[in-house]
Amino acid sequence: MIGVVSRNERRQRRHQRIRKKIFGTPQRPRLCVYKSLKHLHAQVIDDTSGRTLVAASTLEKELNLKGGTVKSAEVLGKILAERALAKGITTVVFDRAGYPYHGVIKAFAEASRKAGLKF
Repeated sequence: MIGVVSRNERRQRRHQRIRKKIFGTPQRPRLCVYKSLKHLHAQVIDDTSGRTLVAASTLEKELNLKGGTVKSAEVLGKILAERALAKGITTVVFDRAGYPYHGVIKAFAEASRKAGLKF
């Protein structure tokens, strides 16, 4: 009997296919987004050294965001872009982590672009 593959397993398979092609360098790091049921996390990662350069999450107390909504994704995208620009990062490679480019992920990406990140 064929087993049923969960949504998260399918997303992880898509993410593995995407990660074969996307690689963050020191000149152009990878902007990775993770979406849980309640929150949103984003990191700018240099894959050659394996270091996280900038990170932001809706869990941060000082941001005072309400979970994984489109509105909080827009605010988070703007904040992450400001932090990245403060560290001198202007261009990134966007890694949507297997999620469809729709809703929260799209709002985050467009807010990051509007705040000054290029990808």
